[in-house]
Amino acid sequence: MCCFFSSLWLLGPRFAFLIYWLIPYGRLKVAAAFDGWILPLLGLIFLPWTMLMYVLIFPVYGVFDWLFLAFAVLADISAYAAGAARRRDAAFYRGP
Repeated sequence: MCCFFSSLWLLGPRFAFLIYWLIPYGRLKVAAAFDGWILPLLGLIFLPWTMLMYVLIFPVYGVFDWLFLAFAVLADISAYAAGAARRRDAAFYRGP
């Protein structure tokens, strides 16, 4: 069950972005949010939650939009930090 949640956490935003991109309105919004294809590809690889939230709230007008974007950044940071903590704990329990 833990592996299922881990894979959902890692693949969830990428799959959601794919579904959103397949919708014609979503494809237009992604094209409006980014000029080329390099930045969305890098965002999809390294910061998927942040990129997905940025595309969803693209014309950022209010304070709450920035708050949602900050939560997405925290979600990406927590995913990387959890992986680092898991590797550190595994090395600690393995012993010398």
